[in-house]
Amino acid sequence: MSLHQFHNWTQDLNEEDSRHPVLFIGHGSPMNGIEQNEFSEGWAKMGREIPKPKAVLVISAHWLTQGTHITAMPNPKTIHDFGGFPKELFEVQYPAPGEPALAEATKKIITKTDVGLDHDWGLDHGTWTVVRHMYPDADIPVLQLSIDYAKPPQYHFELAQQLVSLRKKGVLIIGSGNMVHNLRMVAWDKLNEPEYGFDWVIEMNDVFKEKLGKCDTSSLINYEKLHAAAKLAIPTPDHYYPLLYAMALQQNGDDIRFFNDKAVGGSLTMTSVKWG
Repeated sequence: MSLHQFHNWTQDLNEEDSRHPVLFIGHGSPMNGIEQNEFSEGWAKMGREIPKPKAVLVISAHWLTQGTHITAMPNPKTIHDFGGFPKELFEVQYPAPGEPALAEATKKIITKTDVGLDHDWGLDHGTWTVVRHMYPDADIPVLQLSIDYAKPPQYHFELAQQLVSLRKKGVLIIGSGNMVHNLRMVAWDKLNEPEYGFDWVIEMNDVFKEKLGKCDTSSLINYEKLHAAAKLAIPTPDHYYPLLYAMALQQNGDDIRFFNDKAVGGSLTMTSVKWG
């Protein structure tokens, strides 16, 4: 499909009526991709509630690169980028198509950097474990945009702002990570205990929600100064950066809603956000 065809694909959309919501998803364990639990049911419910998108663009915590890249193949593979899980999880395939024309169009609208068109990656578990619950028929094109891990938070926020026009073209943009994500401090003996979070996790999660509710993007970009527990909550920024991408796309008139707002294993939160 050419860029001209991409234009034809979207030109019938009424911009005022079609500004798509933006999501940040706390994706947690890969097992959520095959389990029917409160988190996967929350994703499925969201997929039913929002308008069906023309395509889905995901910024996943699990595609960290030098430079910025976007998947541009017609049929992205399902990547099983984890170990130590049941065979059933490795057998999952999510055969959603790609959309090369949308990849080209996205590359064109991002002027902050040169975006590479990737034909090797696919859909990692930060993407397919969530999207397969939202759109189980795998009939919507799904693309991923990588995270340039050498760049600071402000860079990612400003790059994400350039994606805002895609909201008016029927594209659902999802940041997939976790607000609080410290695997080294997981209380493995508490994983089956509902809503178990250390005190500092609950406090930090509340701070995040307060700042998001107030649209205090400056504090969230400069997260290391946000709270005494910030370095515990975000020991590395890979799972936090997708939140910056999602919140950068908030527009005037967007309401904000939190869902799947729970801690697990002591040091992780599944808190997710919908704008619009």
